[in-house]
Amino acid sequence: MTLYEGQTGGRYLVADMKIEEDISRRLQALGLIEGTRLKLLNRKKNGSLIIYVRGTRLALGKHITSGIEVEEVEEDAER
Repeated sequence: MTLYEGQTGGRYLVADMKIEEDISRRLQALGLIEGTRLKLLNRKKNGSLIIYVRGTRLALGKHITSGIEVEEVEEDAER
């Protein structure tokens, strides 16, 4: 599933990123790479999502989150 399809409060693992190369490089610089765990904190009315990744909150638009493939992670599997 894509990150955009995720539910608020859900914990996910980034499986793949199918977005433009320049956006992908910027997200990688922020620590959002394959295998990274994240939590979906909030969903805004305009379609953007607030995520928590590596100790930082990021706001990402629908176009970007629709291109990030994720897998759901169980709560007890979290560190």
